[in-house]
Amino acid sequence: MKKFLLVIAVALAALSFISWKPNKYSKIKTENNEVKIAIKKIYDGRPHYYKVPINGMDIKFFLLMSNDGIVRAAFDACDVCFPEGKGYRQEGDYMICNNCGQQFHESRINVIKGGCNPAPIDRIFDQSNVYISMDSLEQGAMFF
Repeated sequence: MKKFLLVIAVALAALSFISWKPNKYSKIKTENNEVKIAIKKIYDGRPHYYKVPINGMDIKFFLLMSNDGIVRAAFDACDVCFPEGKGYRQEGDYMICNNCGQQFHESRINVIKGGCNPAPIDRIFDQSNVYISMDSLEQGAMFF
């Protein structure tokens, strides 16, 4: 009987672990009507996902320092696939739509908009920080 209960407990623990999905979004606070993120946090060439609460909803976006040294910012959504709420993932130098599978080279983020391209966010950056106004983030509310 003890072995049976142990097997059940291990099976339940394994099932819980398999079905657990980490939250990829870091919640950030606003200050002076903008968000400020340190460049050193995004310097690794990987997308970093954030969410900001605006008017009762979480606006989700990512920042990426592309290989050319430019900070890219986009909503984790696009004009076409946003109803599915799946966002993007990175594979090599490309961001991939998790819904339709289209690929977008990182150097094109913030350059091309519309369709399934990651919806760009206006941002300013210097050697230390990336700054995004709340007005820019509010423009993405339709995606969420």
